[in-house]
Amino acid sequence: MQINLPSGSRADPVKFSATVDNRVAQEVLRQRFTPVANAARGSRTRVLGMRAWIYLAACVSALLLLAPPAQAFFAGAGMRWAYILSISFCLSFSLTPLAALLARRCGILDVPDARKLHGRPTPLLGGAAVFIGFAASLLANAILVPELIAILTGAMILFVVGVFDDWREVPAGIKLMIQIVCTAMVMSSGVVLRIVPDTLGTWGWIGNMLLTIVWVIGITNAMNFFDGMDGLAAGMGAIIAFFLGAMAFQTKQPLLGWIALSVMGGCLGFLPYNFKHKGPASIFLGDAGSTVIGFVLACIAVYGDWAEGRPLVAFVAPLLIFWLLIFDMVHITVDRVLTGKVMSFRGWIEYVGKDHLILNIK
Repeated sequence: MQINLPSGSRADPVKFSATVDNRVAQEVLRQRFTPVANAARGSRTRVLGMRAWIYLAACVSALLLLAPPAQAFFAGAGMRWAYILSISFCLSFSLTPLAALLARRCGILDVPDARKLHGRPTPLLGGAAVFIGFAASLLANAILVPELIAILTGAMILFVVGVFDDWREVPAGIKLMIQIVCTAMVMSSGVVLRIVPDTLGTWGWIGNMLLTIVWVIGITNAMNFFDGMDGLAAGMGAIIAFFLGAMAFQTKQPLLGWIALSVMGGCLGFLPYNFKHKGPASIFLGDAGSTVIGFVLACIAVYGDWAEGRPLVAFVAPLLIFWLLIFDMVHITVDRVLTGKVMSFRGWIEYVGKDHLILNIK
């Protein structure tokens, strides 16, 4: 926040400094508590910019969908996919305003600077609503195979670390180590790429393990890097999840389709608050949201058998779905290194800028 002295002012510098500190403190308090006061007084027409009747309808729908009869109805009709998509969407949509309220109360805000597009402090806990919608939609259907439990556990760890990072900032090296541990947990459940032939023995096993680690961690961080514009990461996550889900159902892998649809529903439920036709976003995903979305989508791509008996084709299929995410990450990495914007691994992980490929398309 910048406060300038009026033209011709001869104010005492000490008194002026105290005035500036006081105004800054007042601005911080206003950002944290004004939305809470407004919520207490009650806005009869809007909830985080959304019409109140739409928000209440989503809340009621979420409660109805959580009731056992609703689950039984959809399962009996052979529409479990619709149930998972609907409950993930409704929960994410309903919980996002609560996440924004909590973020402001706790001071978990993205403060604008010269490298960012937004012009005011914005809540960062949108990923909490997306994660709860994603996880609850799967747990409500009692989908608990070992591979999914490993993916959910890894996603939970990344979510907690992401929330702490949004709040107090976690060193880049620690975040990378935690990502490797989460990837290893998923790999231990059998979610591993099968590109290098097994005929190579130990070398083939090592090659597949390394490729899996590079893929999962690469996509996880690529989605985090992609979260630089309103609606970008959530929108891309929903699109990728849609195509992965479509491929899963076409190849008769309903479990993967359900996981993909749960991610898609969570992203779509959050998107109306993050991408608006008029005005800036009301809330951001934060690292807790973007890393979890990238991690889960990367695991789905590894878990699936997209071309039976043809491992290379099976790898290329999801590669085509993720191509924009991958190309953007490579593009900004090369550009930032060559221009000297990034000089270390920590700088690469933490750099935020307006140089994403999609932001430069005229």
